Amino acid sequence: MIELAGLTAMRLRGGHHEGYSLGIRDSMMIAHSFKGEEFGPAQGLHGATYTVDVEFSTEKLTDKLNWVMDIGVAMDVLKKVLAPYNFKNLDEVFPGENTTTEFMCRKVFEGLSTELKGKFSGSVKVKLWESHSAWASFTGEIH
Repeated sequence: MIELAGLTAMRLRGGHHEGYSLGIRDSMMIAHSFKGEEFGPAQGLHGATYTVDVEFSTEKLTDKLNWVMDIGVAMDVLKKVLAPYNFKNLDEVFPGENTTTEFMCRKVFEGLSTELKGKFSGSVKVKLWESHSAWASFTGEIH
C-alpha cells in the first residue's frame, strides 16, 4: 500500500518503482510480412518505420559520476543493435517467424542485454512505436 496526500493506493507488482531512469530514442525502417489469416492485409509485404524508445532504470546512480549510464554509450549501443534490422526485410533476417512489433521488442532487448552485460545493471524497457497511436514494449533485467 502507498500513502499519498491522505489517499491509500495499492502498488501492483511490476508497477512504478522508485529510482532513476534514462531514456534514449532512435528509429529503424523495416519490411516484413505475416503468416496467418489473423493478420489480414498485413500478410502481404509491407514496410514500417519504428520509433525505438529505450528506458534504462536503476535504483541508484553510478558512484561519483551521478548518472544511470553514459548517454553517448547508450545511443551507440542502440544504433549497433538496430543495424542488423534497419533497412532490411525481416522475412529474410528471421525466416519463418512472424516478426510482430512485440517479437522485435524482445530482439532489441536481447541485443542490448548482450552489449551491456557487465556495463549496466538494472531494468531496460524497449518500446517500438508503429505509429503515433500504436506501440508494443518488452521489459527485462540486465546484470
